[in-house]
This record gives sequence, structure tokens and C-alpha cells, in this order.
Amino acid sequence: MRKIIVSTFATLDGFIDDPHLWSLQYADEESGNYGLDLALSADALLLGRVTWEGMAQAWPGMGGNPYGDHVNAVTKYVVASQPVDTSAWNPTVVIPGDDLIPEVTKLKQQDGGNILIWGNGRLTDALAAAGLLDEYHVWVYPVIKGEGEPLFRKESAGTLELLGTTTFSTGALVLTYRPLTSPPA
Repeated sequence: MRKIIVSTFATLDGFIDDPHLWSLQYADEESGNYGLDLALSADALLLGRVTWEGMAQAWPGMGGNPYGDHVNAVTKYVVASQPVDTSAWNPTVVIPGDDLIPEVTKLKQQDGGNILIWGNGRLTDALAAAGLLDEYHVWVYPVIKGEGEPLFRKESAGTLELLGTTTFSTGALVLTYRPLTSPPA
């Protein structure tokens, strides 16, 4: 069975919006290799529509290197309740929002590599509540924003087990967790 892995950037105070404004200064070869290894372990991306649309504007032009070539080559699954122009970033398959849980359950049961999710929002909330997430890789940056979109919402509540930590020389780190239980309904 494939693993579904969430990889998301967060500030020290737990906000995730606009990572391009605060995370890039901490990028180096060490963190790049970690990200490449994580990407290479996956043969699919699973994204919400808003995240997919943002990525579809940038990623098709980011080839010519192992990371960009791999991300552009894998199948992208976009969860959407409205039409999506999949020609913007191929190969892309649309999963209707109403079919999220059964379709992702089928994907997870197929042979293949990991399924990687970038970001943490309504998509990960729904998958966490359904018990379909296997790991969180939370990249914590030494930045305090003071406000913004929170890393987690009440829909993601549950208990986690720490699987490991990776610290980079820039001061950023990755905390890897495995969900154990969801809270009682």
C-alpha cells in the first residue's frame, strides 16, 4: 500500500501562507537534497485546486534539473469541485471533490511510490479525518509572521508520533510525524 505524505512549510509561529516570501532565504543544498529525496520517493502529487493552480503556473517552466523534471513527469491529482484546465500541467487527473475519500482510498491501494501532498489545508483535513494520511513532514523555518493561515485547523485534530527530526545548517528543520488517532467525534 502506498503512503500519503504531507510536506508543508511553516513559520515558527505556525503559519503556512506565502512561503515564497519567507522560506527561500533558508534554501541550501542540504535542504534541497532532502526535498529531492522526498519527491523521488513519490510517483504522484495530490493537490487541492487552489494549490494546483498556483503550482501549474510555475512548475512547467522549472525543468532541466532532477527535482523539476521529476515533479513535472509524475501524475498530478487535483481535487476540485469546479472545472480545471488540466492542460496547464500534464499529466493531471481531476478527482471530483465529492469523490475524494473513495478515490484517494483507491489510489492508496494501487502499486507504486508514495503520494506527496504539498501544503496543508482542507484536503489534508479531510484525509486526516478519514485516516488516510501516513506522515507529516513539517518544515519549520526560523521566521515569526505574527499572523496568517494556520498550519492546522480543528478538522485535523489528532494524536501524532514523532518519527524523526532533520535540522539544516540554515536553522530550518523538518519534523516528521505519523498520525496515531483522530479525536472522538
